[in-house]
Amino acid sequence: MNTPILSDEKQTHLAHVILTSVTGMVEAKMLGDSAQALREVKRVLAEHMKAEEELVQKVRSRLQSYARPIPEGSQEWDVLYQKTYQEELRKRNLG
Repeated sequence: MNTPILSDEKQTHLAHVILTSVTGMVEAKMLGDSAQALREVKRVLAEHMKAEEELVQKVRSRLQSYARPIPEGSQEWDVLYQKTYQEELRKRNLG
């Protein structure tokens, strides 16, 4: 299994930062107590990070499946990566 992009500790910190920034907003008040709100922010972050990780893996797999190998980090690879990434976003209605 791949290592998560952010550790649990970093996710918790980021959840605190996000919650702090929306404390005065109606949405934050609707969530109830701050512990519940933090859990929800952290859950959403984890869900989005997992989706991003899956998207990146899909793009890398597609680029690696080309008949002619494209060196990662080359200008051609970067261009194809961005193009393929955008295509995958559109397929998932995210871009």
